[in-house]
Amino acid sequence: MEPILIVDQVKMTFRTQQGKLWALAGVSFRVAPGEFLCIVGPSGCGKTTLLRILGGLAKPTGGSVYLEGEPLTAPRRRIGFVFQKAALLPWRTVLGNVTLPLEIQGVEAAEARKRAEDLLELVKLRGFEGAYPHELSGGMEQRVAIARALVHDPAILLLDEPFGALDALTRERMNLELLRIWRAKRKTVVMVTHSIQEAIFLADRVLVMSPRPGRIEASFPIPLPRPRRLEMLYDDEFGALSRQVRRAIR
Repeated sequence: MEPILIVDQVKMTFRTQQGKLWALAGVSFRVAPGEFLCIVGPSGCGKTTLLRILGGLAKPTGGSVYLEGEPLTAPRRRIGFVFQKAALLPWRTVLGNVTLPLEIQGVEAAEARKRAEDLLELVKLRGFEGAYPHELSGGMEQRVAIARALVHDPAILLLDEPFGALDALTRERMNLELLRIWRAKRKTVVMVTHSIQEAIFLADRVLVMSPRPGRIEASFPIPLPRPRRLEMLYDDEFGALSRQVRRAIR
């Protein structure tokens, strides 16, 4: 099967007052269609920078990214992005936030509303179409953000620490919700997270990045059966995988 995403020797530098800062140094990996890939690593290793490059939001200093065989040099409709903060427009309702990408694309209003309502059903927010962001919990806001990222039917979904600001119990529930949505839509997912436990629970494969300048230090296939259950977090196999990933993080 041909990879949907190819990352080939991606490098990234930034200019600072102290001189050149190397953020990424020769990052390479491939992602299969429908795969759920998680990326972990120490703070400051370039995970978010890498994800922005994968989303076409930043141009690498060197190397190349290919999406569905085509060079990726700018944002594409085939990519959905969920940021660390939901970044909802406070003056728009839940429905208005989800339909926004379709309005920008010029999709007819009735079609945009139908697609948005179907996704709000999927993320279990039917009945909240008229609510405003300040009326939602943090988990609900992130579900709106996921619906918005999916509304234009992207091929790949990029998630940048989407549940990092949530409390532990809400985060666990959101992990289960994300897996349910992933099973329903079968999108390719690349997710950055600081949580080893979260990465192992969600992913088919976990990549470990080195300290800055970031590169891929290790790759761990996750053989846990699906559907995943929270009880797995306490299994011996889960614990062994967690120790392997943690040892790989320098």
